[in-house]
Amino acid sequence: MTANALSHTQERKANTSNGGLMLLATLVVLVALIWMIIELVQYESGFTTLGVVVLATIFLLQICGFYTLQPNEGAAITLFGNYKGTDRTPGLRWMLPWYTRKKVSLRVRNVTGEKLKVNDKRGNPIEIAAVVVWRVTDTAQALFDVDDYQTFVDIQIETAVREIASHFSYDHAEHDEPTLRGDADQVSSLLREKLQERVSVAGVVIDETKLSHLAYAPEIASAMLRRQQAEAVLAARRFIVQGAVEMVQHALEQLSERDIVRLDDERRATMVSNLLVVLCGDRDAQPVVNAGSLYQ
Repeated sequence: MTANALSHTQERKANTSNGGLMLLATLVVLVALIWMIIELVQYESGFTTLGVVVLATIFLLQICGFYTLQPNEGAAITLFGNYKGTDRTPGLRWMLPWYTRKKVSLRVRNVTGEKLKVNDKRGNPIEIAAVVVWRVTDTAQALFDVDDYQTFVDIQIETAVREIASHFSYDHAEHDEPTLRGDADQVSSLLREKLQERVSVAGVVIDETKLSHLAYAPEIASAMLRRQQAEAVLAARRFIVQGAVEMVQHALEQLSERDIVRLDDERRATMVSNLLVVLCGDRDAQPVVNAGSLYQ
């Protein structure tokens, strides 16, 4: 049976009382109880004894019914296992003592996931970790639809990170596909959507997700570093060659337009070769004076 097939418990408002008013009522009962005890000591009547017992019972029930709530905190109220509602009103509150109260924090929580070793879309082992900001919005679902909502969220974070990592390449993707390294915002957005789908059953909302760690696994890190260096060198060489070809083309066009020198195909090929060697070489060119002819 999937999580969506389970019956969900929806949060509703509980019927609780203002603790300040009940505190005044408790003080009145306390004063009456003290007066009754004094009367019992003086007259020792049976009616007074019964009154003391009744007032003492009421006083104990009132004292046991008080509880407090902090801002951004809720209390789920149950009666013999039946959910009766959630109280979110901060301050001093009161409820009949046989109702059970379980508090749940509604504050924003920040979870830094552990580094996970997974394979990316191309099968390369990588290390990845994420930071997730989340909070409880439905106390009934958090308490009654999952066993332990904090543990549930932690496990779902790990599962979602592993799933997302398998959908993207670390880098060097083909056909301009998004990558984990180059498209962090898109990856984080998709991670948030996937994680929200998983934790919605627990009454949890994901506010933000970010990748906090991303690297190749140690066993291939050095090889991938050499690959990145080689690709950087090739990219630089490609740019140099492209610029050199444009410069040679411009030089030949200028020579032809100004009729400075007429070049046949062989001389043109020789000039192109020499210019490309000079422009693309790693070292400074050494000039050579040709006192003869190209055809000798």
